Amino acid sequence: MTKRLTAFQAITALSNVSRAATSSLDLREVVKETLRALAEGLGIERGMLVLRDPGSEEAVIEAAHNMSEEEIKRGRYRAGEGVVGRVLATGEPMIVPNVGKEPLFLNKTKSRGDIRKSQISFICVPVKLDNETVGALSVDLSFDEDIAFDEDERILSVAAGYIAQAVRIQRMVESEKSLLADENLHLRRALEGEYKLKNLVGNSSAMKSVFEQIALVAKSRATVLITGESGTGKELVAKALHFNSERHDKPFVGLSCASLPESVLENELFGHEKGAFTGALNLKRGRFELAHGGTIFLDEIGEIPLNLQVKLLRVLQEREFERLGGKDTVKVDVRVIAATNRDLTAEVRAGRFREDLFYRLNVVPIHMPPLRERKGDIPLLAHSFLEKFRLENERKVKGFSRAALTAMTNYDWPGNVRELENAVERMVVLSRSEVLEVSDLPEEIGGMRQKTPPSATGLEDAVTAFAGPLFDRHPEEGVYYEVVGKVEEALIKEALSRAGGVKLSAARLLGINRNTFYAKLTGKK
Repeated sequence: MTKRLTAFQAITALSNVSRAATSSLDLREVVKETLRALAEGLGIERGMLVLRDPGSEEAVIEAAHNMSEEEIKRGRYRAGEGVVGRVLATGEPMIVPNVGKEPLFLNKTKSRGDIRKSQISFICVPVKLDNETVGALSVDLSFDEDIAFDEDERILSVAAGYIAQAVRIQRMVESEKSLLADENLHLRRALEGEYKLKNLVGNSSAMKSVFEQIALVAKSRATVLITGESGTGKELVAKALHFNSERHDKPFVGLSCASLPESVLENELFGHEKGAFTGALNLKRGRFELAHGGTIFLDEIGEIPLNLQVKLLRVLQEREFERLGGKDTVKVDVRVIAATNRDLTAEVRAGRFREDLFYRLNVVPIHMPPLRERKGDIPLLAHSFLEKFRLENERKVKGFSRAALTAMTNYDWPGNVRELENAVERMVVLSRSEVLEVSDLPEEIGGMRQKTPPSATGLEDAVTAFAGPLFDRHPEEGVYYEVVGKVEEALIKEALSRAGGVKLSAARLLGINRNTFYAKLTGKK
């Protein structure tokens, strides 16, 4: 039997499913977009989500792909009835290679014509919430007796996990809205307009999306993968997820997987028994044990060696492991949140990261945008940090000048929020007045500083002094282009100097298009 999908196709399909599943807060829209993504990635012919009806003993079709309204109405299933009913009753997935040869397959929707003559394969997986099967996700695929559908089932199961969270959200909205608001004050304020979760600050559309995702998944047990550049605040997102969850009073244990030798990292994660190696004088509990009942945050997960990835996968699947040098199995109840600044799909393709581990981690993806893509949040962040460091250092600083805020907003902050925080702390500590000015900015942001512009009279005098001799020597040829060329060259040199040699920043200082700047710069060389 051969696989229907290559590893790249599987990863691409999963990535598209994850985007589709987080495209809306409405359950039906989530399901429709997810099924559309499955149609594009897996080539499904039909698909449907069946959910248990709280008012009856049946399950009904909540949303479908490539099915008529009449066919959808026919789709009603009792537990144990047909393939879908069996999945609902057992909570186990089921693959039917050829529906025409499966007695359990009932074709209740009548959407497949005469199934005895059809060439259709059927995959059905459970949709579970807290070990309760609340529904089933199923798809039709073209039959091929030489094709194995294991990969399709795995991707469908991941999609069912996303849909389960959407079901949870719908239930919360319908029956626990007021309770949720009371129990999660920070989340409620964020969704009502303040968009501030503890140390997470922002009012941009990108950050509003992050806050909404946190609100949706905080109370779930789902594994979360946070992506984004260094310094964007991935750990703050992890803490927001933990402290707004039902595990908020349990441990939050973090570990950076970067720059640690494999043996040290393994010891940190899983601990060791007394006498496991030279120097192991006492039993040591690893981070997973310390996080029991709470949350473990694995930062820079993309740096973990391949050998350890196998052990980590087992913990994610079974929630159990053995300490170094030990034989007894340790069982833990932990929620796993991971973060990375790497493109893990590219790492999988390059063979540096296990595909199955990526699937396990990427159940709910949250992306933290770089600060340069949400510059409207810079003033909010700057004032938040100013207040923090003003109190810590007992300074009487009241705020920023308009010019200082403009300079900070114009800067790209390659170190993201962490760099901005450090810059504001330095400004507050070294401040000599109540208002922070452009001159208080760190030197590395010097390209954004502005000096007092020369007076009009001074500029006229400079032009006269430079152009006068040219008029006298070449009265008949004209001097316009020569003078303008020299002024332009001087402007480019000054902009590059102020921008520390960064061409993009220099172009912004001049207020011209990057391509125009490069063309002028090339012309001056």
